[in-house]
Amino acid sequence: MQLETTPLSGVLILTPARFGDERGFFSESWNKARLAGLGLEIDFVQDNHSVSARAGTLRGLHFQAPPHAQGKLVRCGRGRLFDVAVDIRKGSPTYGQWFGTELSAGNGRQLWIPAGFLHGFVTREADTEICYKCTDYYAPDCDGAVRWDSCGIDWGLAGDPVLSDKDAAAPALAEFDSPFVCEGAA
Repeated sequence: MQLETTPLSGVLILTPARFGDERGFFSESWNKARLAGLGLEIDFVQDNHSVSARAGTLRGLHFQAPPHAQGKLVRCGRGRLFDVAVDIRKGSPTYGQWFGTELSAGNGRQLWIPAGFLHGFVTREADTEICYKCTDYYAPDCDGAVRWDSCGIDWGLAGDPVLSDKDAAAPALAEFDSPFVCEGAA
């Protein structure tokens, strides 16, 4: 498992080794002991899988507030997507900053997004699948969103994205009172 840091403390790119032959490949996308050996003690309780039928579908920016805040390990099962994390930890030196990377079935990369970050993605191909592991169960009363176009993210869109009503109506980051506080912040 290759581990890369990003400009946002705690957000990581994980790329599992792939073993291929004429049949395709095998990859171990998650191994608790292997990640613990890299310093990541993560307990997952839920797996999610979604398919976006159209390229240009944007989902996010989402979070789940305490006491059911979620960390997510995100990967692309089919197609291509641009995956984004935004720091929303009050007192963080990178509050409001974002990091994005392409995840695809071809590159096998995964993005680890700890609790305290918004998460969103835009699909680059039709019928793109996203699969992610979560550190807490979905709790509707803790579910929240911030408007996709309020954080200065370059989504690489040629036109308007395909959005849900919830995402289109989400508040802007400037109007958002984050429930997260950076460890060590005053």
